[in-house]
Amino acid sequence: MKKFTEQEKLDLLKDLVAMKSVNDNEIEVAEYLKKLFAQYGIDSQIIPVTEKRVNLVAQIGSGKPVIGISGHMDVVSPGNLDDWDTDPFELVEKDGKLFGRGTNDMKAGLLDLAIALIELKENNTLPKGTVKFMATTGEEVGAAGSKKLYEEGYMQDVECLWVAEPSCDVIIYSHKGSLNFKITSLGVAAHSSMPDKGYNAINPLMAYLLEVDKICNGDTRSNEILGRLVMSTTIIEGGTQVNSIPDKAVAQINCRTIPEFDNDEVIQIFQDLAAKYNAERGSQIQVEVTMSLPSVFTTGKSKMVDLTIELSKKYFGKDVTIQGSTGVTDASNLLRGKGKDFPFMMFGPGETFMAHKANEYVWKENYLKFSDFYQDLIIGLTQD
Repeated sequence: MKKFTEQEKLDLLKDLVAMKSVNDNEIEVAEYLKKLFAQYGIDSQIIPVTEKRVNLVAQIGSGKPVIGISGHMDVVSPGNLDDWDTDPFELVEKDGKLFGRGTNDMKAGLLDLAIALIELKENNTLPKGTVKFMATTGEEVGAAGSKKLYEEGYMQDVECLWVAEPSCDVIIYSHKGSLNFKITSLGVAAHSSMPDKGYNAINPLMAYLLEVDKICNGDTRSNEILGRLVMSTTIIEGGTQVNSIPDKAVAQINCRTIPEFDNDEVIQIFQDLAAKYNAERGSQIQVEVTMSLPSVFTTGKSKMVDLTIELSKKYFGKDVTIQGSTGVTDASNLLRGKGKDFPFMMFGPGETFMAHKANEYVWKENYLKFSDFYQDLIIGLTQD
């Protein structure tokens, strides 16, 4: 019987945290997991997305039901290293916590899925069906990996899915979409003493941003679980020096969308308003959509969710609630074309509030327990 020891689990996490997959270089993580799976006779496939960015898919079992389990291999930048008490790429244990970039979001969750897959296979404890493990690239920016998996049909036969994102206290069954824009305003440079000889690119951009903000954030439509759409202008750049009329200004915007006010409608608003400004004001405003991930809206009513609530009492001694989230997961791509009754959840060993922070950590006890929890969940889902 194969059972990973506590030290083996910690060594695996130590190795993964040391890999600097800061929204790049996920191939190092994928090759590590592929080698780990191979030690236990599990075939896996590396799926290129770009030269150094790949997905990894592995599976055990055969037939139905087909259970999808997923996590991403990239992490966000550690930011200012002075804000860290330890080296962000070294696993450090202190006060029952495991510190390091990606421990919480979400290499601990990814490894718990991998360990569960290995132990189920080695101990022959999967009653029936198929478990499909999908490790993705680029979730933190753009979600190119999950988009590739959807486009190449890896989700076609999957009958339920969970993503092991940090959420140990709450089952997330729906979340907002995320939509990014790059808005470029072009003008004509001139000396600031002669503005009439040029065209200030900043002025129409400012007016455009205020108007599109009023349209989007002023819309009163609301989702019963996710609330209202939220639009935020997050980056503005323009001009080169104080005494020159700027010939270019750029803004970047993020929208968190809902089913009632979806990505396509927001994109159309941005494009129509730019066309209006260009026709009526002589501006040159260009709209580029740099990311478009739709919202995920499911009922949360499934055997998977019910069993997770039951098993959480057994493993963690607490009642977990279910709710929607303002964040986004790879499910935005993986669940394209699935209906609202599709069983989906986000549930993993980390805590949502710790994502992207300096001194990121996951509770050691959670990391050690979640692989067993996942096995029980899979076994429960594949039993008649």
